[in-house]
Order: sequence, then structure tokens, then C-alpha cells
Amino acid sequence: MFDFDALSQAIVRQTVLCVGDLMLDEFVYGEVSRISPEAPAPVIAVQRSETNIGGAGNVARNIASLGARCTFIGLIGDDDAGKVLKVALGRESRIESVLVCDSERPTTRKVRFVSEHFSSHMLRADWELAAPASAEIEQKLIDAILPKLPRADIVLLSDYAKGVLTARVIRNVIDAARKLGKRVIVDPKSANLAIYRGATLLKPNRKEFAEATRSRADSEASIADAARDAMTLADCEAILVTQSELGMTLAHRGGEPIHVPAHPVKVRDGSGAGDTVAAALAVALAAGADWETALRMANAAAAVAVSKKGTAIVTSAELRRMILPHAYLAAEEKIIATSDDLDVHLQNWREQDQRVGFTNGCFDILHPGHVKVLTAARGACDRLIVGLNSDASVKRLKGEGRPVQDERARAEVLAALEAVDLVVIFNEDTPIRLITQIKPSVLVKGGDYSRVEVVGHEIVEASGGEVLLVEILPGFSTTSLVERAREGKT
Repeated sequence: MFDFDALSQAIVRQTVLCVGDLMLDEFVYGEVSRISPEAPAPVIAVQRSETNIGGAGNVARNIASLGARCTFIGLIGDDDAGKVLKVALGRESRIESVLVCDSERPTTRKVRFVSEHFSSHMLRADWELAAPASAEIEQKLIDAILPKLPRADIVLLSDYAKGVLTARVIRNVIDAARKLGKRVIVDPKSANLAIYRGATLLKPNRKEFAEATRSRADSEASIADAARDAMTLADCEAILVTQSELGMTLAHRGGEPIHVPAHPVKVRDGSGAGDTVAAALAVALAAGADWETALRMANAAAAVAVSKKGTAIVTSAELRRMILPHAYLAAEEKIIATSDDLDVHLQNWREQDQRVGFTNGCFDILHPGHVKVLTAARGACDRLIVGLNSDASVKRLKGEGRPVQDERARAEVLAALEAVDLVVIFNEDTPIRLITQIKPSVLVKGGDYSRVEVVGHEIVEASGGEVLLVEILPGFSTTSLVERAREGKT
């Protein structure tokens, strides 16, 4: 697992150059209670409507809402929809937009009619010219894009096949970006992946990928096999295939494919989820994330997006809540009362392919040394369980006068920490029973232990897990703190 807060701090320093097909998205919400007497068609009683920046513009808005800056370059027509988009983008403080106007084409506009009661789309009306831009407009786009490349940290091409990303524009952008050492992420529309040759990562959905590779793409293995050939054809480093409720599969050079299941959320609207995934990938990679971290961040962002109505943006705070759900629980909700309760959590996490970590201790007086170990432990896993010695156990280990705080107080202090997902109190002198039950992917202890001294290391390693030793922070010890307090020293 990754340190979300550190990654977020890095993201705010990044600039993404986003190029693609801009659209005006409109949503008309209402109720259907009758059929028209004029024709066998439902009549929607309109209750409200929304207008949003859509298409590649939604990608730009997600980049900004996740904390990065965005330079956006797109195409509009000389019409009311184009004027609305220009004004709307001008209000976005973290987006610098350069809009090329083509008087020969309408601004792409999509109007969706949605039943409020059933939360389902009934009809979509489109105004568009799905044809490549003329040579003159192509050159205007290229002239707008190339001067912006040097100050971008990463480039994102959002292709909706509405005319902006012609083969010539794509080639100019990718070649210029590579010369400058800039990575290029592509959300492709063309089934001919070779036109994106030289990009860093391609992000098709499963249907697009199956058409492009002429494969079934119906399993992780079949996607990985087809992706290997596709990466050679497109001369790219990675391909990410999004599969809606089935999650995402990332194939990359030099490593095994990575699959993450979709987060279990109620899907309210899938519109724009792919835009959010592309934006999250771009900002994460720009900030220095590795493939798996970027993938997990994008997957979580998609879960937030589909849980909203309409063309939605995802904020950093919403993403944080999805990635660190237990950080928002009250402390008492994170303290496990029974072994069965623990099993429920473990089953849910395993179904979501979560990496579970475990550490343990008395934590009598929480100090910076403890916090360092707990933070490092949480950074090595998706969910961290802390085993806490009971009062009786501490007394046996530490002697009379200990613990200073009772087990409930110690548990609540631990549970209040964001790094901690669950606290489990155990009565034995060692946590071997807990480790046997949990079988964590990573077992964490302070560096004052050797690997073979860590209780439970055999169990963890036998099940494919690892032992992580965290360097201790000098000068901090609960025993010394207690002694100094009793002696009246500060």
C-alpha cells in the first residue's frame, strides 16, 4: 500500500498537459408516469437539469480536483455550446485552457434524459461532427500544444474520436514529448493501437481492447497475453484494461500483470468514470508513483466517480476516504471484540484482494517511536491490524505497576490513529494465536528485533508473506518514560 498523504502532497506540484475532445454534457432529470398519446414513447416530466464540462474537459476537471494543475487544449465550434464551455473552463482556477475554434463544425454536445426514480438513462441526444479536423485546424492544434510541453510533467491524450486527436496531431505530440523525456498516457478510441506508437501507457476499456487485439479479453490471463503483443505493436511500456465491475488489469514490461478488483460500491452512474481513471493515473504517475500505486489510486477514484450522478469529478478528500475508509471510523468502531468479528473483516478484505498487515505491542504510553513503526507498517499494506497486549499480559511481561493505562484506554488511543484499521486485544504473552488466525501478508516489528526473533515469522513466511523490520527511533522507550515520570524528571 502507498502513503496517500505523501502522494497527494506531491500531486499538487504537478502539471498535466491534457489534449482531447471537449464536450458539453447536459443531464435532464425527471419522472416518467405516462406514455405519449402522440406516439408509443414515454413522457418525462422534467424536474431539473445540469450542464457539465464533458469529454476530455471532464478529464481536465478531474486532474484539477485531484490537486494537480492542468493545461487543457481542445476544440470548439463557433456556437452557443462552445461559448458555454469557454466560460465554464475559464472559471476553473487550476485549469489553463487553450480552445481552438473551428467554425465549420458544431461543438460536441450530448443531452441525456434520466429517470430520477430509477436512476437510469432513457435517451441521449447528440450534436457532433465525428470527423477529423481539417489540415488547417490540425496545425492550429499542434501550434497550441507544442509550446506547452516543456513545462508539463506528463501528457494525457483523451481520444473520443471527435476530431481533435488525428493521426498527425497524435504523432507530433508523442514524438515531441518523448524528445523532452515526458511520459504520455493515452485513453484511446481507435482500434488501431499503432497510431499511438511511443506512448507510455494505453488505457482502453475491455471492449475497446478486445476489438483492438482481436482477443476475447475475458480473463486476466487472456488480457495479459494479448497485451504483450499489443505493447510490442504500440511500442508502449504498459496497457491498462478497465473492466467495469470486474476491476482493472495492468500489463507492463518487466513485471507480472497486476489485477485489482473493483471496490464494492453502489453504482449510480458510469458516465465519465473512464475520464476519472485517466486523470488519476496521470497525476499519480506524474507525482512519481509506481505502476501498482497508480493503478490502485485510479481504481479507487473510479469507485468514487460511479457512486455519483452525472459527469462527476473526484476530489482528493473523497479519494482519501475511499482508500483509507477506516480512518473515518470512530475509535470504538475499530476495536474488535470477538474472533468472529475479526474473521468478518478479514473475509471482506480478502474478497477485495487487500494486503493485510499486522504488528503488535503493549503501547502503554504512545510515543514517536511507536508512531514511526505504525506509519511504516500501514505504508506496507492496505489494511493494518494492531495486536494489543491485555492488562494481564502487560503485567506479566513488564511487572508490577504496569500498565500505566488500562487496555481500553490504550486501545482507544491506538484506534484513533489514521494508520490503524483495527485493534485486537489478546491475553496471551505472544500474538501467535492472532497471527495464525490473520495470516498477514506483512508482519511488522521494530528494528531492535532480528527476523528470526519476530514471533510468528514462520507462519507468515510459510503462507507467502514477509517480515518487515522498521528502524527504531532512538531515545524513545515506554519503560524509560515511565521511570522518568515516577522520578519526577521531564
